[in-house]
Amino acid sequence: MTEQPEKPQTPEQSPWQLVKRLWRDYLRHHLGKIGAATLCMILAAAATAAQAWLVQPALDELLVEGNEKMLWILPAAFVGIVLIKGLATYGQTLLMQGLALEIIRRIQNQMFDRVIGADLAYIDKNPTGTLISRFISDVFVMREALSNSFTGIIRDVLTTVALIGVMFYTNWRMSLATFIVFPAAAIVVTQLGRRMRRIVRATQEEYGQLTSFLDGTLKGIRQVKAYGMERHETARAEGLFQSMKALYFKAAKTRARAVPMLEALGGLVFAAILAYGGYQATRGQITVGAFMAFFAAMLMAYQPMRRIANLNIGLQQGLAAAERVFHIVDYRRAISEMPDAEPLALTAGHVRLEGVDFSYGDDIPTLTDVTLEAPPGKMVALVGPSGAGKSTVLNLIPRFYDVDKGAVTIDGQDIRATTLDSVRAAIGLVSQDTMLFDDTVRTNLAYGRPDATEDEIVAAAKAAAADGFIRQLPKGYDTVVGERGVILSGGQRQRLSIARAMLKNAPILLLDEATSALDTESERKVQTALKRLMKGRTTIVIAHRLSTIVDADVIYVFDQGRIVEVGSHEVLSAGGALYARLSQMQFNDESPEKIVAGPAEQPEC
Repeated sequence: MTEQPEKPQTPEQSPWQLVKRLWRDYLRHHLGKIGAATLCMILAAAATAAQAWLVQPALDELLVEGNEKMLWILPAAFVGIVLIKGLATYGQTLLMQGLALEIIRRIQNQMFDRVIGADLAYIDKNPTGTLISRFISDVFVMREALSNSFTGIIRDVLTTVALIGVMFYTNWRMSLATFIVFPAAAIVVTQLGRRMRRIVRATQEEYGQLTSFLDGTLKGIRQVKAYGMERHETARAEGLFQSMKALYFKAAKTRARAVPMLEALGGLVFAAILAYGGYQATRGQITVGAFMAFFAAMLMAYQPMRRIANLNIGLQQGLAAAERVFHIVDYRRAISEMPDAEPLALTAGHVRLEGVDFSYGDDIPTLTDVTLEAPPGKMVALVGPSGAGKSTVLNLIPRFYDVDKGAVTIDGQDIRATTLDSVRAAIGLVSQDTMLFDDTVRTNLAYGRPDATEDEIVAAAKAAAADGFIRQLPKGYDTVVGERGVILSGGQRQRLSIARAMLKNAPILLLDEATSALDTESERKVQTALKRLMKGRTTIVIAHRLSTIVDADVIYVFDQGRIVEVGSHEVLSAGGALYARLSQMQFNDESPEKIVAGPAEQPEC
C-alpha cells in the first residue's frame, strides 16, 4: 500500500486569511511600488471616466450648438487622455509584474529552504512529483493571480467607481436605477469564486498525483519495459488524464457561466435605461449629449464589471494555490538544533549508541535497546539479515532521524546538543543507493568540498579506482554524467561516490554496502584504497558480503532490531549462532536467502 503524503501543518485558511497573510508577509514590504502602481491605476481609471464625460460636450456643444472652439479642444483632450491612460496602464503593468515576480521568487526560496532542510521522514512521505508540482504549477497560478487577477480587480474596481461617478454627475436618477444589477452581480461573482476555489484545490491535488506518477514511471522505465508493463502504465496514465480533463472541464464550465449571467443582468439594465433615458430625452428633460455620456459611461463600466467576475475566479485559483504553497512554507522540521547548541568538539571520533530505541513513526520498533561502540580509529561492522536495523543505525549517527529513547554520542557529546552542520561535517557517507547529480564528473566528486583542487580531485579518483574510466569518458572529468549518473555503470557510479567520500576526508566514515556494485577486480582496488582511508579514522561498515569485513575490529550482529552477538570474525564464526550460519553459507557459496531471520520477516530499514 502506498504511503500517504504527510498532512500539512497549516490548517485550512479562508480567502480573507490568505489575503491578509500575503499582505502581512510579502506585499507590505513593497509599499513604494504598490503606491506607485495604485497611482497609475487611479490615473488610468480617471482617464477612462474622462473619455465618457467628454461625450456630452462633444455632442451638445460641438455638434448641436456648433461651438467652433470645441473643434480644437475636444480632439486635443481626447489625445491627451489616451496618452495618460496608456502610460498609466503601462507603468502599472510593469510595477505589478515586477512586484509579483519578486514575491514569487521569495516564496520559492522559502519553499526550497524548507524542503532542503526538511527531515528525511517528511521527504519520504511526500512524493517528489507532488513537491515539484507545488514549486512549478502552484507557484505559476499564484504569480498569475498576483500580477493579473489581484491587480486587475483593483484596476477594474477603480475604473467602475470612476465611471459610476460620471453617471451620477450626469443623471443621478438613472444612476440609481442601474444599481439593481450590482447586488445580483456580486452574488454571482461570489458564488462562482467559491466553486472555482474548490475545483482548483481538487485540480492541484490531482496534478500533484499526475506529476508523481510521471516522475516515478519515467525513472523506472527500464523496469516497466523489462516486465512488459507498458499497457498497464498507459492505462493508469489514461485514468489520471481523464480525471484532469474532467476537473479542467468543470473549471471551464464555471468560468463560462459568469458571462451569460452577467450579460443577462446587463441587458436588462441597458434596456431599462434606454427606455427611461429615451423618454426623458424626447421630452427635453435631458440633453442628447448628457444621455449619450451617461450611456457611454454605463457601457464602459459594464466591461470592467464583467472582467471582475473572471478575475475573481482567477484570484480564487491563486488563493487555493497559495494555501498549498504555504503548507510547505510553514513546515517546521522535527529535527532541529537546540537554542544553545554548540559545534561538535571533535577530538578522536568516538561514536557510541547507548540504550537506543527507535521506530519510523509507527508501532513497529526498528531498534530496541541497542548499545554499540565504535572506538576511535577502529573498524566496526554491522551484519545481519535484511530488515534487522543496520541501516537505521547509520541514519541515526548523522542525525537524519532522532532516537526515541537513549542517545547517540560522538566523543561523549550527545549529538542532539550540537549543531547539525558540525555533526555532518565530521561524517563521510557512502551508501548502496548511489546518488550522482546531472553535472560533470568533477562537480560530483567535489560535492561537499567545492574548494578542492584539481590534484586533490584526481588523487581521490585514483584512490577509488575511478581515474582510469573517467579519462576514457568523452570529456574526461568534464563529462556530464546525466540524471543519477545514467551514462555510467553501477560500479562506476559507486566508485565516484567512494571518491567523493575520500575527498571529504571526514574523521568518521559510514559505509553502507560501499562495494556492493563492484566487480571483483575493482572491489579489490577499492578495498585497498578504503583500508588506506580508514587508517586512523572511525569506520562503521554495513556489509552483507562477510568477506569484506573479516578484518573488522568489532562485529555487531543484528536480528529483529536487537544486537544478538558481538565479537571478532574468528570468535563469532566459532560461536555456532546466527553469524556462524551466515558465514558458513556465504563461504560455502550457498544462497543467503536460505537463512531465516527470525519468526517474522521484517521490512527493510
